[in-house]
Amino acid sequence: MKTKISVSLLLVASLILATGCEDFLQKDPQGELTQEAFPVTSSDALLATNAVYESVRNWAYHSGGYPILDIMSDDAHKGSNPNDQLPTVGPYETFTYTTTQDGLDRWWSALYEGIKRANVVIEKVPLINMDEQLRNRYLAEASFLRGLFYFDLARAFGGVPKVTTTTPATKIPRSTADEIFQLVISDLEFAAGHLPEKSLYGPNDAGRATKGAAKALLARVYLFLGDYENVEKYALEVIVSDEYDLEAVFADANGKNGEHGVESVFEIGAMEVEGAGGNQYANTQGVRGSPNRGWGFNRPSLDLRHSFEPGDPRLDATIIDLGETLDGVLILGDGTTPDEVVVDGVATEVECYNQKVWYPGKNTITQWGHNRRLIRYADVLLMAAEALNENDKPGDALLYLNEVRKRAREGNNSILPDVTVTGKIALRNAILEERRHELALEGHRFWDLVRTGRAETVLGPMGFETGKHELFPIPQNEIDISQGSLQQNPNW
Repeated sequence: MKTKISVSLLLVASLILATGCEDFLQKDPQGELTQEAFPVTSSDALLATNAVYESVRNWAYHSGGYPILDIMSDDAHKGSNPNDQLPTVGPYETFTYTTTQDGLDRWWSALYEGIKRANVVIEKVPLINMDEQLRNRYLAEASFLRGLFYFDLARAFGGVPKVTTTTPATKIPRSTADEIFQLVISDLEFAAGHLPEKSLYGPNDAGRATKGAAKALLARVYLFLGDYENVEKYALEVIVSDEYDLEAVFADANGKNGEHGVESVFEIGAMEVEGAGGNQYANTQGVRGSPNRGWGFNRPSLDLRHSFEPGDPRLDATIIDLGETLDGVLILGDGTTPDEVVVDGVATEVECYNQKVWYPGKNTITQWGHNRRLIRYADVLLMAAEALNENDKPGDALLYLNEVRKRAREGNNSILPDVTVTGKIALRNAILEERRHELALEGHRFWDLVRTGRAETVLGPMGFETGKHELFPIPQNEIDISQGSLQQNPNW
């Protein structure tokens, strides 16, 4: 049976990353095409490449739709009102989710949908008679995105089926995690070798993958694998490229004023529309009630709040409290949500929201215009600091750690003094704490605890079990469909 690329796919293929850039965002639908007849021209190659980018704006791309990676950490709670999606999202907070838990199947499917689209480009575009440099760039963009998708799969599920063709076998067994990571590294190395630097793109191409993004993602992959020599190599190559810097104001690093700005290494561009072109990631976490900006999931925890150093401006730029006024809008919150949850006389949760997804506007739909930053330059600096410390270069590590702290204090030298410790363990702890405060609610904390072996200590009281919860279970429906070619992860 022929696989069809429908009109709707071609339409979303043209709705890409740069907010407000018509050349990149809007293409005319071109009718219904079969896979055998697409792509065959240079313009087809562009559409096919753009379709891969659309995958990262799919609501389910974001860990199945809900920000479960933050909710599973010590940085956040389920959020929303107490009963909303309690059986759906609540189990992630308590590590009681199962092999059939809502969201896991969507996450898995969204990642493989992106991989499928990337494979179309990687397999078909080399056959097109077109400008060689442009063709290589499209192949590199697709390789970058396939590497991103497989990295998400490998971190979340371990070894997974490796699909690198548009005509895979009906039954594909799981590859090992090492094999998947090698594919990720190969894809990203190819991307780094063939993508242009960010400064070489015009404004209509803002948001496309760059050489710096590929190298930064390689650093993140090697960080997760504990290969600090390669983390140092790739993070420093991004730093010395002089393509990136820190926003002067911390809030702009994730806010509207910093979209495709100096700190953005790779971000998901979006428009203020519900559906194609918009991104529901921020709507899922937006303020609930008054103003009605979304569903209110991913509520910052008191533990996160109390972990910030005195006076750290990042606290106020990370958490929205009731009674605040943002962009002229008074935050009153949700009438069905308790302002405070008290257990045995102790407050365990207060109604508050993730400010990093706040987007100026007058209604719920405006939240769809938030550009989610997948890689920020601050993260690159902190990866470099961590690697340099582990590689016995504490002096160099302090330079990059303190660069992040300098921006955080925004000119107020009475707060956030430079870190001066040089002992490996003490400096390691300082860097990991800095990552928590700089990158809070951006999906990093859970993986940082897992990769550093701290998950059981920090998350054990919430239900985390070593040997089980480092990986998610393979969605049961995928195992059923595989008819025995997929085996479940340990202890599931």
